[in-house]
Amino acid sequence: MSQIRNASPLSLSDRPSLVDPFGRHVHYMRLSVTDRCDLRCVYCMAESMTFLPKADLLTLEELARLSRAFMALGVRKLRLTGGEPLVRRGIMDLIGELGRDVAAGRLDELTLTTNATQLDRHAEGLYRAGVRRINVSIDSRDPVRFQRITRWGTLDRVMNGIAAAKAAGLAVKINMVALRGENEDEIEDMVRWCGENRFDLTLIETMPLGEIDEDRVDQYLSLAEVRRRLEARFTLTDLPDRTGGPARYVRIAETGGRLGFITPLSHNFCESCNRVRVTCTGRLYMCLGQDDQVDLREPLRASPDDDAPLIAAIRRGIDAKPKGHDFVIERRGAAPALTRHMSMTGG
Repeated sequence: MSQIRNASPLSLSDRPSLVDPFGRHVHYMRLSVTDRCDLRCVYCMAESMTFLPKADLLTLEELARLSRAFMALGVRKLRLTGGEPLVRRGIMDLIGELGRDVAAGRLDELTLTTNATQLDRHAEGLYRAGVRRINVSIDSRDPVRFQRITRWGTLDRVMNGIAAAKAAGLAVKINMVALRGENEDEIEDMVRWCGENRFDLTLIETMPLGEIDEDRVDQYLSLAEVRRRLEARFTLTDLPDRTGGPARYVRIAETGGRLGFITPLSHNFCESCNRVRVTCTGRLYMCLGQDDQVDLREPLRASPDDDAPLIAAIRRGIDAKPKGHDFVIERRGAAPALTRHMSMTGG
């Protein structure tokens, strides 16, 4: 991957803010680098998926240029997502480029969300590139159940990846989707395991994105219900912590660990939203739970030497950022709230 210039015409020291119509400052971008994944989690994808043609994806150079345009507009935190970001060919070159922006002070933090299947060979490279923490998605520590949830996954490979991340010096946060009748009996054990390993844990409600092979009414488990169950076993104290994401946090006295709850359905988290998502094809989604989007690929490619059209398109998107999402778990047989899969938008 060739060295990528900082093409933005705006001085990074000026940092003009991106402020949406509701006064929220947007300084966090989640950038999907691929819609492909080497797992097929039952709440995320159908087993037989049709992925985007590779020609539709932004190149690594375009992804870096796009990221730096957002930095020039005040974005300070960048999370790489997918699909599974580490299956993208050449991804470590892009991470290395963006790590230079962290080193230069143009970006406060570069992170990624991963399923950990590729971490055993990439963890040290991530740390060298400037990544200091990662989110790992793991919904069960039972090998048989893990394979059932992911369809194609092997728990040992994921655990080896997590061990490699720890050895490399990366802070690990575990993401667990709470699934009724599937892994709800493991949540207490996951809390204890994360406490023993000094991992933060975030529990997530299933989201109605894309057609899958399961019924999300059956999958949905309210985290308000989960919290009540946990409070019978643990002492939970609310924390004011905000990490740039939608989670609300508590401290668990018995383990010393921090537990987050992401509750798009049982408790709307939109009032403090400071983030946007950009897909691997250059679509800017101002809200995960809305279909409104702005095409950034067209100005990116139409004006390779001038970022002004790209900047203008980004600002148009922020000006249209909605107050909140429209997620709802509908009755059995109803279509999902949104037709696109999570892997298409970026996790």
